[in-house]
Amino acid sequence: MTDRVAIVGVGATPPRPVSADRSYREMVFEAASRAYADAGLTAADVDSVVSVAEDFHEGTSITDEYVPDQLGAVLRPVHTVAADGLGGVAAAVALIRSGIADRVVVEAHAKASNVRRPGQVLALALDPIYERLPGISPHYVAGMEMRRYLHETGTPEQAVAMVVVKNRRHALAHPAAAFGALLDPEAVRASLPVCEPLREMHISPAADGAVVLVLASAEAAAHSPRPVWIRGIGWASDTPWLATRGWAQASYAALAAEMAYRMAGMSDPAREIRFAEVDDTYAYKELQHLEAVRLAAPGEAARMVLEGETRRGGRLPVNPSGGSLGLGHCYDASALYRVVEAVRQIRGEAGPVQVAGATVGLVVSWRGIPTQSGGVLVLGAA
Repeated sequence: MTDRVAIVGVGATPPRPVSADRSYREMVFEAASRAYADAGLTAADVDSVVSVAEDFHEGTSITDEYVPDQLGAVLRPVHTVAADGLGGVAAAVALIRSGIADRVVVEAHAKASNVRRPGQVLALALDPIYERLPGISPHYVAGMEMRRYLHETGTPEQAVAMVVVKNRRHALAHPAAAFGALLDPEAVRASLPVCEPLREMHISPAADGAVVLVLASAEAAAHSPRPVWIRGIGWASDTPWLATRGWAQASYAALAAEMAYRMAGMSDPAREIRFAEVDDTYAYKELQHLEAVRLAAPGEAARMVLEGETRRGGRLPVNPSGGSLGLGHCYDASALYRVVEAVRQIRGEAGPVQVAGATVGLVVSWRGIPTQSGGVLVLGAA
């Protein structure tokens, strides 16, 4: 017996700005059906289920009670992880490595189009006495962080605009992307200001979607046709308090990466990792995250994007799928969409967005405003 864990099945619905023709339960069922077919399994082969959800995004509570039927998980262990998607993957890895389960399903979904005023919901995550400012968009936290990141690293706003240009151009080739576009940096910089220097086009557009992953032990994965191996995983939280947190660096991503690299036995990630799917909820976060996980030296991520190194054909393709800027931001499911894209890259099944030589990939997640929490996942073909 080994303690290796693989992703043996992935299934997702195409992210859509509006999905009036189906409920989130129907989307979860569709994603689960695709994942089980991809793994060559049925729901009866699954030992346990992890649902990833921040209840407040959906406007319901105890949301894991809403998913067993769609996953075939009735009378099975099901629990909710209130984190980003990699938190759910970490929980599944722990269940398998501890010997509790051989096959675990991880699920997340978002029905953003059901939420009429998402800004008001997001504001509820802020401290009501000191941080929730009446009449002020909660995106102000991202605006302040972006300002400090640009100041301390010398990153020009042009580099942030180029992240938007790159990711939305990448998405044009993705058959499931809803937000692909040919843009120029000036169009991004001319978009409406939200909280200076943050602009409207710096923010990933919300989308509806559902993702299901099937994870398995090495012994169980031996019967699967296309396993992708989890070489390392890490997660960390810094303080969310605006008064005491750092503003320029993604400390949580740096700590999570060190944990994941240590587990993977990886000493020089910039040389070993062939591509990355990185949280880009806000465009500047892609640059900040690349530096935190040591795929770029401090202050170097801007140069990389401006010189085209992070394009799909560049030295280190970043978000070759289009990321959340190009595919849409599916709240709690966003990180799992990044995992699905990474799995398809490593299998050589990414079609028009395939990266040549994509044998080792990195996924970086962030839980969103106002948190300083996130995860890092290293995936490999062997």
